[in-house]
Amino acid sequence: MELFDKLGEKFFLRLLIDLFSVALIVRAIYLPNYRKRDHMFTFFMFNLVIYIISYLLSKVDMSFGAAFGLFAVFSLLRYRTENISEKDMTYLLLFIAMGLVNATVKGTYFESFLINGILVLAAWILDGNVLIRNEKTQLLQYERIENIHENKREELLEDLRARTGLDIHKVSVVHIDFIRDSAELKIYYY
Repeated sequence: MELFDKLGEKFFLRLLIDLFSVALIVRAIYLPNYRKRDHMFTFFMFNLVIYIISYLLSKVDMSFGAAFGLFAVFSLLRYRTENISEKDMTYLLLFIAMGLVNATVKGTYFESFLINGILVLAAWILDGNVLIRNEKTQLLQYERIENIHENKREELLEDLRARTGLDIHKVSVVHIDFIRDSAELKIYYY
């Protein structure tokens, strides 16, 4: 209990606001759109670690430049063993920023709720199919290489729609393998 007294009410209430906001974005926006649970641990842990480090560093006299440098180092971290999409990287940056802001904000709890509310609302408007339809992409192997020709674009789209059942509106060729008579395609659908 002594640890709780040292950290204070401010630490735990702002942490609660922070984690609630992250959970809201992950549960209401990210998961319904992308159905990927593999980054949830990373999102929450990066947010929590940034929150704790930022909160503890806010107690130390530090220049703004040094604090921004620390934020830059943490925000540029990425896993070299796995590619992470631009959207996932943007969400990761959002959660890092939320942890930083919630740990260092000097205003009231209402201001913390307001700042988090603005971030949640912005994510919902921009990625929640409110203003812009959420376009999804997928890579797939395609063996009917004769349909890859530019003159057969509509036949290719019709074949892909029939096979996948998706409303594909655009397709791009990533790689053609003439030895195996196949191609890697990137399909775009809503």
